[in-house]
Amino acid sequence: MASLQCSPAYKSILRQLSTRHLHTRSLAPSRSFLKNSTTSASKPFSTTSAYFRDMTGPNKILTSKNMNEQVRKAEYAVRGELAIRSEELKNELAKGVKLPFKRVVGCNIGNPQALDQKPITFFRQVASLTEYPELLKDENRELALKIYPSDAIDRAKLLLKHIGSVGAYSHSQGIPHIRENVAKFIEKRDGFAADPSKIFLTQGASAGVQLTLQMIVENNKVGIMIPIPQYPLYTATLSVLDANPVPYYLDESKGWGLTTEELQRSFDAAVKKGIDTRALVIINPGNPTGQCLSEQNMREIIDFCKQNRVILLADEVYQTNIYQPEERPFHSFKKVLKSMGPAYEGFEMISYHSISKGMVGECGRRGGYFECEGMCDSILEQIYKISSISLCPNVQGQILVDLMVNPPQKGEPSYEMYKKEYDDIYFSLIKRASILEKTFNGLEGCTCNTADGAMYLFPQIRLPKKAIAAAHAAGKEPDQFYCMAMLEATGVCMVAGSGFGQVDGTAHFRSTFLPQPELFDEFCSGIKNFHANFMNKYRD
Repeated sequence: MASLQCSPAYKSILRQLSTRHLHTRSLAPSRSFLKNSTTSASKPFSTTSAYFRDMTGPNKILTSKNMNEQVRKAEYAVRGELAIRSEELKNELAKGVKLPFKRVVGCNIGNPQALDQKPITFFRQVASLTEYPELLKDENRELALKIYPSDAIDRAKLLLKHIGSVGAYSHSQGIPHIRENVAKFIEKRDGFAADPSKIFLTQGASAGVQLTLQMIVENNKVGIMIPIPQYPLYTATLSVLDANPVPYYLDESKGWGLTTEELQRSFDAAVKKGIDTRALVIINPGNPTGQCLSEQNMREIIDFCKQNRVILLADEVYQTNIYQPEERPFHSFKKVLKSMGPAYEGFEMISYHSISKGMVGECGRRGGYFECEGMCDSILEQIYKISSISLCPNVQGQILVDLMVNPPQKGEPSYEMYKKEYDDIYFSLIKRASILEKTFNGLEGCTCNTADGAMYLFPQIRLPKKAIAAAHAAGKEPDQFYCMAMLEATGVCMVAGSGFGQVDGTAHFRSTFLPQPELFDEFCSGIKNFHANFMNKYRD
């Protein structure tokens, strides 16, 4: 796959994809993200081009003409044209090509360890021991203790007692011992019991989202409510499933706030279109917007779902990335739901968590889980069936889930180091978020809300008319044009707001605040200088 992603053909396809809006059924025609465009850049690929004649010759069975149309329509902005160009620039730097910058900084995706966030030592120690169980034999304990703390050895032995070999398939729903620990974590977090039989371990939260949406989407009349701005996983998955995104808009002027009035407007608009709206996606803390919902707001959302018979899908992967814990603490939807009393028994909800975010940041290990609440047994059986088709989630990802939900405890040998590493990452993220927010708010024509949580800022930029005209002449959205210019000038790769959805006539970009602390001043200075030069170049 890596070689495919670097191929000229693959890059050419994604460059074309990144210039198009999603081909979806619009429920809000005045909003640009879900609007069918009539520009040439929005047309499907032409199979008459020389490139496609080469790729779709008479001897090819599978061609761009007869492939799954829904797959062809799907787009994923965070790995699009900008990300591909950033890889090209990295290769040029490696070959000694002189560029205006010394390094490429990937702020396009929440991938902490790619930007040198250190892994948690205890987690890696346990994982490495499970890979080489010879060290866990009693006769080798003295040797192992020269390298590993005793609690890491004991945890690895306990895990392998329940796993066997990490090279073997596990239970399709996930290793029972680890699901039990996830249930204990949820109970400790929320104060309400969790049932391991209703917890499914997955290859990251994304796999859980895709699986559950697959269960919910019965036909092409089904709609799923998604926030705008949203994480492109949702629109891409709905496109593949030939389902309808039902957009509701977050209010940028109110810190990306959400009202039930807006939810009801969106739902009612879908009803008028003949769409059967089945579920509501809530990303909390928000991606790309960084807001964190209040408990009262969450109660209102649950009431909305109950009144309109909508399943709640709670994407809570950033639940430990909370930067104003006193003013905006994280509350899980499970906790809020259970606190609302017996009238809400049977309420249908699925919540997701992941090892990729927070202070863990183990994106490449692909581990996560989802918990089903209020689902009937027949649906749980079907979810298990679909899970079993893929045999099992990868075992090392499951191990990291276990470590995330059950880290070293006070009094254990590894606790002090774990606590220090965790806190160092956490407080550094708070500091970097604040610095980058001030940087963006100091740019001409740019405003940026505070990040209550997650790993991103989503500033709005007001570009000169000349810049907008130049973007359109180049066949790009204005924010895509701006981000590409920034990448070429500074090596900083961000994602254009048009890839996440935004109110018509506005322009944004998403940036992580994950670059290394020691590079942060240089990183921010580069953005300031680029922006000033860009605005002067296109000044009206």
